[in-house]
Amino acid sequence: MECKKVKRTGFLPSFFGGGILAAAVPVINMAVRSEMYLNQQGSPIQILLGANWQMMAMLNVLLVVAGSCLLYHTEYADNAMQKMKSLPILESSIFFGKAVLTAFMSLFVLVLEAGAITFCSYHWFEVGSGFFGELCKYFGYSLLLMLPCMILSLLISEACKNMWVSLGIGVVCVFTATMLPATNFALSLFPFAMPFQIFAGADITRSTYYICGAIAELAICGLAQLILVKVRRSFE
Repeated sequence: MECKKVKRTGFLPSFFGGGILAAAVPVINMAVRSEMYLNQQGSPIQILLGANWQMMAMLNVLLVVAGSCLLYHTEYADNAMQKMKSLPILESSIFFGKAVLTAFMSLFVLVLEAGAITFCSYHWFEVGSGFFGELCKYFGYSLLLMLPCMILSLLISEACKNMWVSLGIGVVCVFTATMLPATNFALSLFPFAMPFQIFAGADITRSTYYICGAIAELAICGLAQLILVKVRRSFE
């Protein structure tokens, strides 16, 4: 059902266009100033992600925020949500369907970015054994850290009937995340800041803490969604 709904929105074109733009970042950076990175120590993935991931992560998070707003805008336009409530469908199942769709499109964007990193690694660096294992490990980690941001964006969009309000809140959260000090672990657990973390070359213990933090935030956001549905019903 969610796949049919998104045909009437700019959700899919946004992720296609945004994913290509994010994947182009390392390619353009290497094409313009490769001499800055070719003599650096470390694996190609570490060098490329260290140079480009902050910009790529910001585009990823903005895509998630915009996509969440678009998905719920279709529900509130012309009172479509009221019509959905008259059907034998749980509101939580609608939220879950949108979360699965957004997660799938986020995975698609990450696959595009992994392809760009692979191209840059083969074109400008010498690739050793274990390259693809490291690549999958890193982007799997990135997908996991993106999930709390995605769920919270959907939750904000569900709570705000006006798309511009939820979009404004999301953009403010994204720019707040970019200003938080990365050295402060507690602040870096902010859901919109977690996608900026890099697995490659990071301390394993710290990465484990981020994984545990992401799982805990997912549980909290899921509980908050259930509470939101019950509170909203009590006022209707």
